[in-house]
Amino acid sequence: MAGKCAVVVGAELPAGLAANAAGVLAVTLGHRVDGLVGVDVEDADGVAHPGIIHVPLPILTAPREAVAAIVRAAAEDDELFFVAFSALAQSCRTYEEYTARMAATATADLDSIGVALHGPRKRVDRLVGSLPLLR
Repeated sequence: MAGKCAVVVGAELPAGLAANAAGVLAVTLGHRVDGLVGVDVEDADGVAHPGIIHVPLPILTAPREAVAAIVRAAAEDDELFFVAFSALAQSCRTYEEYTARMAATATADLDSIGVALHGPRKRVDRLVGSLPLLR
């Protein structure tokens, strides 16, 4: 699977919420991008281990306004797969609550606090190449 991946979370998020956003985005990315997760492997003792992502997955940070701009730019680029994560999503306790609240919220009213990207290296780099790693 060629291409590049990156996750960007809002710089204003506390560490726990940033980790949560990155985790949610990474799970969705791994589920939706075919071939991103490698095959299962065995260690020297013959113990099987589930496959993991076989490309780097940097977790980057940017101010919320920049995250929102990345989401808008990714939505306009047919060569990128992206997953946006909103403050609304992070505030929900159940998936049922999430789906109901999303159904009542306009796209323009979603406060993007994170985004995961996959696509051609140059396209991903154009959007996130200058961002720092989350520390």
